[in-house]
Amino acid sequence: MADTKKILEGLQIIVTDLAQQADGHAIQSKIFAAQGFSKLGAKYAEHAAEERGYVDKCIDRILDLGGEVKNGAKKEEPVFTDIVEYIKYDLQTSKDGLAWLKTLVEEARDDYKTFDFLKVYYQDEEEDLYWDEQQLELIEKIGLQNWLNQQL
Repeated sequence: MADTKKILEGLQIIVTDLAQQADGHAIQSKIFAAQGFSKLGAKYAEHAAEERGYVDKCIDRILDLGGEVKNGAKKEEPVFTDIVEYIKYDLQTSKDGLAWLKTLVEEARDDYKTFDFLKVYYQDEEEDLYWDEQQLELIEKIGLQNWLNQQL
């Protein structure tokens, strides 16, 4: 049987951390667009909006389960002007987040509604991880300048 308390704690962690990640992606979107990389700017703006959608779903589920939603404290996160360094940072964030999220997905296995939502969220985060890996591989294969030209 699912431990509702653990699930609520996990959903709250997602609300707090993912809200910050969404803000971070929105900031990076503006920075990269200002550098002239409109495709990257659009990608990260879209990503921020998508993350806010997952935050909303987590809030709704916390309320459905009778929990109390909190606007948790957020730690300061770095902001990058170097695109490659940001992708590396984002990749590590995805790896760490997926390792943690996997345990929450398993915890929610008997709470079908939460499990189904978290499974979709996990798959989306995994796709983001693969995108970061792919971009770093492309940069290595075709060179940074060629890759940056594709982001204009």
